[in-house]
Amino acid sequence: MIAAVIPAVPGLLGLLVCAALWEAVPRLGLVDPDFLPPFTTTLNALRGELADAAFWTALGDTLTGWALGLALATAGGILAGLVIATVPHLRELTASTVEFLRPIPSVALIPLAILLYGTELRSVLLLVVYAAFWQVLVQVLYGVQDVDPVADDTARAFGLGPWARVRHVVWPTALPYVMTGVRLAAAVALILAITVELVIGAPGLGHRINVAQSSQAVPDMYALILVAGCLGVLINTGARFVERRALSWHQSVRAEGPA
Repeated sequence: MIAAVIPAVPGLLGLLVCAALWEAVPRLGLVDPDFLPPFTTTLNALRGELADAAFWTALGDTLTGWALGLALATAGGILAGLVIATVPHLRELTASTVEFLRPIPSVALIPLAILLYGTELRSVLLLVVYAAFWQVLVQVLYGVQDVDPVADDTARAFGLGPWARVRHVVWPTALPYVMTGVRLAAAVALILAITVELVIGAPGLGHRINVAQSSQAVPDMYALILVAGCLGVLINTGARFVERRALSWHQSVRAEGPA
C-alpha cells in the first residue's frame, strides 16, 4: 500500500504548489482578482456547479461526444490500419493521401461541421473522430510494420490464412502500438470535444465555459476549466490502466512491475 502511494507523492506536491501559487498571486495583487479569482474562490464556485443539475447534463454531453467519437475513431483506425498495412501495395497507394490529410487541424474543419450539422452532436463527432482517427491509424501502421518477417513467413509455411495470420502474428505485435494510439486519441478526443463545444456552442462543458465567460461569471468559468483538467487526468489515468491490463503479458509492462 505504501509502495503504491509513494510514486504519487511528487505529483501531489506539484498540485499543492500550483494551488498555493493560484491562491497567492491574486491575493498579493500581482493580477486583478476580477480576472483570476483565488483558488479558494474557484473551489466555492465549483461547489455551486456540482450542486447544479445543468452542470451534470453538460458533463454528460461532453462525455457522450468524447466516448462515441473515440470509439468510432478507434474502430476505424484499427480496421483501416490493418487493411492498409496487410494488403500489398495499398500502403504505397495511400501514403500520400494520409500524409496530406493527417496534418490538417480539426479546428479548420469547424466551418464544414457547422454547415453540415449545425450545433448538433454530429458536429462534435465529426471533428473528434477526424482528430483521433489519425492517432490510432498511424500507430497501427507502425505496429504492423514491426511484425517479424520470419514469424510471418513461418505462419504462411504452416498454411495459416490471412485472418489467422492477423490474429496470431500481426495483432500481438501491433497491440502495444494500438494501445498507445488509443491513449493518445483519448486525450485528443477530449480536447476536441470541449473545443468544438466552446467554439460552435454545441451542448457540453465547453459551451458552459463560454456562457460563464460571456456573463462575467469568472469564478464559475475557472471552476469549469478545473473540471476539464481533472477530466483529462482521469481519462489519461484510465487509459494507462487499461493499457497495462491489456499488455500485462508484454515485456515492457512486466518490466515496470505489477499493475
